[in-house]
Amino acid sequence: MTQTESDDWDYKAVHESIVTSGSPQELKTRRIACQSILLEQLNVIPIEEWMLRVNAMHDAIAEAAVALSEAQMIEAGHGPPPCAYSFIVFGSAGRKETTLWSDQDNGLIIEGEPEEAKEKYFEEFGIRLSLMLADTGYEKCEGRVMVSEPMWRKTLTEWKEQIEGWRTQFEWEPIRYLIICSDMRHVAGDRNLSDQWLDFYHEGFIDNPKLWAAVLRNTVRHKATLNLLGQVLTERFGEHAGGFDVKYGLYIPLVNGVRYFALQHGIRKTSTLERLEILSKEYQHLPEGVRSAFLTALKMRVNTPYSEYDGLLSGSDFASENELKDRRLMSELRDSLLLVRRIHRVLQRQLRLAERRQL
Repeated sequence: MTQTESDDWDYKAVHESIVTSGSPQELKTRRIACQSILLEQLNVIPIEEWMLRVNAMHDAIAEAAVALSEAQMIEAGHGPPPCAYSFIVFGSAGRKETTLWSDQDNGLIIEGEPEEAKEKYFEEFGIRLSLMLADTGYEKCEGRVMVSEPMWRKTLTEWKEQIEGWRTQFEWEPIRYLIICSDMRHVAGDRNLSDQWLDFYHEGFIDNPKLWAAVLRNTVRHKATLNLLGQVLTERFGEHAGGFDVKYGLYIPLVNGVRYFALQHGIRKTSTLERLEILSKEYQHLPEGVRSAFLTALKMRVNTPYSEYDGLLSGSDFASENELKDRRLMSELRDSLLLVRRIHRVLQRQLRLAERRQL
């Protein structure tokens, strides 16, 4: 992609450039070229459009990595896939909110019933795909939400059994997995498998008050990082002393709140902005200014300091003490956190009501 192309972003051309990569090294080279242009566009175009461009790049890279992994399997003597499968993403990738340095959050849905030969094939495929993504700039997920892990690589039948198990236990960990799944998005392979998966997932919330209460308990875990006087709480110790944790202090609480309301109303969109648009038009029970607060969270998140090694980026989730000296930024941050506090209180009231109903 040339500098001229960066002025008039052509999604089709970008997609074509990346998905036609003939090798993992070529894929990495094309990613680096694309992200360089995206860095130039940061803070020049609206954050919403910039995020769409970044995530279009990531989706194209994932498609290419899937195709290259299939080719590697054939070259290694394993043959083509024995059945259809779907490559899916979770987390910020599922919400189309990935930064230029986000890690892996992905999985596989495999067609049919469990079989030993099928299991062995996709185990090797998942390991190769995860390694290729890591080599292309996506660090392995610390929580191990990856195609290389058996928990996130299953036949549709096994996935249904696992989801059913999670939604019949109300402890923190299985509910956390269930919440992770709420951001699932199809990227490559057989979309019909992803659609069946989603149908089963959302059916489990119908007339299930105990499950809603459990999800809500997890949702209110992250609250606004403001003190009693409404002042922004910054890091007191360590390498980020004086800085602010953008991810867990602002971004995640907003994502969690909006996600819960979206689930509550059966909204299947995974992007927070898309969820907000539907909620504001059809339900109108979120405080005014939530969209603006979320855009502030996105802008702060993609502008945190990052480092570069071998053309690939590694970022931080913290706004530095220096950045926070900007009065306008601090004013936007404080206003956003006040909205987070309001949403958190609404959710806490819902939780108390739900728990009383179960007594």
